[in-house]
Amino acid sequence: MAPAEPNSSGGATQGQPPVKAPVNDPKKKDDKKDEDLSEEDLALKQQLELYVERAQDTDPGLQKVALESMRQEIRTATSSMTSVPKPLKFLRPHYGTLQAHYEKMSDSDLKKLLADILSVLALTMSPEGERESLKYRLLGSDGDIGSWGHEYVRNLAGEISQEYSKRQIEEAPIHDLMDLVVQIVAFHMKHNAEPEAVDLLMEVEDLDLLVEHVDSANYKRTCLYLTSSAKYLPGPDDMLVLDIAHSIYMKFEEYPRALQIALYLDNFQYVGELFQRCNDPFKRQQFCFILARHGVAFELSESIISDDVERNALQDIINNTRLSGGYLTLARDIEVMEPKSPEDIYKAHLIEGRGSGGGTVDSARQNLAATFVNAFVNAGFGQDKLMTVPAEASSGGSSSSWLFKNKEHGKSSAAASLGMIMLWDIDSGLAQLDKYFHSADTHVISGALLGVGIVNCNVQSDCDPALALLAEYVEKEDASIKIGAIMGLGLAYAGSQNEQIRSILMPLLLDGRSSVDVIAFAAIALGLVYVGSCNEDVAQNIVLALMERSEAELGDPLARFLPLGLGLLFLGKQESVEATAEVSKTFNEKIRKHCDMTLLSCAYAGTGNVLKVQHFLGQCAQHLEKGESYQGPAVLGIAMVSMAEELGLEMAIRSLEHLLQYGEQNIRRAVPLALGLLCISNPKVNVMDTLSRLSHDTDSEVAMAAMISLGLIGAGTNNARIAGMLRNLSSYYYKDASLLFCVRIAQGLVHLGKGLLTLSPYHSERSLLSPTALAGLVVILHACLDMKAIILGKYHYVLYFLVLAMQPRMLLTVDENLKPLSVPVRVGQAVDVVGQAGRPKTITGFQTHSTPVLLAAGDRAELATEKYIPLSPILEGFVILKENPDYKEES
Repeated sequence: MAPAEPNSSGGATQGQPPVKAPVNDPKKKDDKKDEDLSEEDLALKQQLELYVERAQDTDPGLQKVALESMRQEIRTATSSMTSVPKPLKFLRPHYGTLQAHYEKMSDSDLKKLLADILSVLALTMSPEGERESLKYRLLGSDGDIGSWGHEYVRNLAGEISQEYSKRQIEEAPIHDLMDLVVQIVAFHMKHNAEPEAVDLLMEVEDLDLLVEHVDSANYKRTCLYLTSSAKYLPGPDDMLVLDIAHSIYMKFEEYPRALQIALYLDNFQYVGELFQRCNDPFKRQQFCFILARHGVAFELSESIISDDVERNALQDIINNTRLSGGYLTLARDIEVMEPKSPEDIYKAHLIEGRGSGGGTVDSARQNLAATFVNAFVNAGFGQDKLMTVPAEASSGGSSSSWLFKNKEHGKSSAAASLGMIMLWDIDSGLAQLDKYFHSADTHVISGALLGVGIVNCNVQSDCDPALALLAEYVEKEDASIKIGAIMGLGLAYAGSQNEQIRSILMPLLLDGRSSVDVIAFAAIALGLVYVGSCNEDVAQNIVLALMERSEAELGDPLARFLPLGLGLLFLGKQESVEATAEVSKTFNEKIRKHCDMTLLSCAYAGTGNVLKVQHFLGQCAQHLEKGESYQGPAVLGIAMVSMAEELGLEMAIRSLEHLLQYGEQNIRRAVPLALGLLCISNPKVNVMDTLSRLSHDTDSEVAMAAMISLGLIGAGTNNARIAGMLRNLSSYYYKDASLLFCVRIAQGLVHLGKGLLTLSPYHSERSLLSPTALAGLVVILHACLDMKAIILGKYHYVLYFLVLAMQPRMLLTVDENLKPLSVPVRVGQAVDVVGQAGRPKTITGFQTHSTPVLLAAGDRAELATEKYIPLSPILEGFVILKENPDYKEES
């Protein structure tokens, strides 16, 4: 080969004009181009042209040498990121020549070799949409495709997905494509390009292949990409993708992540398998903490865990018995145990001028507001300055003095507020509430019953005290006592699907003597107990109750709770609602559309389904007669569906801005509530400003909704800016008792649990949605659609449904004996690292604290010490740490 080179270059130059002439006609331009090339490039160009000529030679030996050399040149060419490799550039004019020659060749290894080369050349030269690279690849040899480089493999993957969809339409065989796919996936997985491998397998609908190719080095990145992309896939693909991620996590024994996916899929069979597969008792305890935080009732059977002692200990954790102790540990650490009075929250001394006295207006209404503020602020602390004052402190004898500063139904809320203060602490709470059961006042008894439900909310006890105490009161004649008992049962057993509760509450639905409010609360309570269960029996009974209502009864503001109770049964269950939605089309036209919107919004809540958001926006675009109420639930539906992921959330906030400008009055009243749900316990500045503007709206209903929503977005954050806005509003509305009441409620919410609680239904780094928490929020928002009749009327205790969503926003690390253990952690803003190369940092702008610590919305924590290993990859709530055996103290 070497001696032939000098002549060959001469030959190639002489042979050049005929080859080049058709491409570049003006000769000057051609010379100029050659002058631009460096000597090396010119030599390479001539060399390649010689190879092209030799490749067409009749002698197979020469052909082989030429093709081999050409292949070698292309493979070894270095390319920068911005330019095409030189050999591909110089071979561009000869692509057609080689193609034509390929067609003439007889079948042989040489022909395959040329096909390989053409396949690579087609990377830059084939016409758009022709898929020539793939065509020649399939005709070529079966060699390793990775040796041609990354760009070539990516291009092939793109062409395969196009070819695959074409063949699917034509129903042609695809096995040759699948062989290539296997090669490409193996290449990608080896070279840290997991997202590309996953994308290709999604295109060719064969994700099962992934499980074989994943190894311990890349399974985390692969699953992270799978779980993140699931949010943007249409059903049922999203479930399939998560299923694959679950099997990969199980394969590599990454059990906490597998549990997270099992909970997202709502698949309790998977949860049971997890406990059976994992024998580490400490890991099992960690799973129980995750289940407890999610708020699902999960019974550990003997088949799952055979040892009685261990099973009972684990069941205790799932029943959330440690929540109260952990929360108080956090409070003591942050030094906020001191009880706060409503005046500490109002900070009236900071307001200048009028209204700073504030005590002049409608004092019963003011006292009621103070009752709620006191309950929200001291929630779960077990002590306050109004309800749990020791007997000596006030001459009138303990807390009864405050109780009787409230009128009639106000006493119900006051008595129930004691339940909120004793939240999660069943023993002390029931002992404190006991005195109210002997009262002669029906409202006080009603409040005590509700208080029992609140204390037991999100916490189960083996002896079922709530059921024992409340069941008999459901039969009482007095409506307020009945409602207290019903609502108490709904709160205490939310999500438990308890059959006994069903047998107590179902008869009320079809009892002709019951008033609308009793039936409405019974429907909500059943919806909460069976939330997301699609229970047909309960659904049929609520449907019958709706059908039996007269026109006048359907006009009652509380009648809208019936469709809501029905919707909660299907919360987040998507298509399962369709049969019930069809039945709802037969209802009285007064409530038909309202019921349809409520059912759809609940069924698709937290799914991010874009089509449903469009459907709701379409409903909001219609201009209606007065008296139509279904657009309110449609607006809330936009928020419920799109709260699932950040992008949808931002888009929904923008769409709601448009509705404010163009919508009818009943839509404007719902928009603040929808914004409140989208940013709950996460005060975004743009939303805060919008709500601040709306809180001065001329329509008082809009202003009230905006104020309650200011409370919701700031719930438990102690946000100074919102607190300031609400103080100013309290002096602005000092003459209007109703508006002032809403300001007070919002002030209580902002300081919820002295800033230690959150109302966000999402947990585990915003990946899991707790169904009971969302249900509680949805009930409140639907109640706020008719503020005047419900919250400002005599049903203000509906506000206590918020207790379902209240959770400490903490990270509490415990040792293997579940005793609190203080370790340094870094807390910072979470960073999305999906599909990024290497090992990027997952948090930014962090500060180092020692646990227990508070986590704000969007925060993430990581351990700042190597001494311990956390048993859960997500540091939220209770996390068990075990000592790292490889850790060595630095001398």
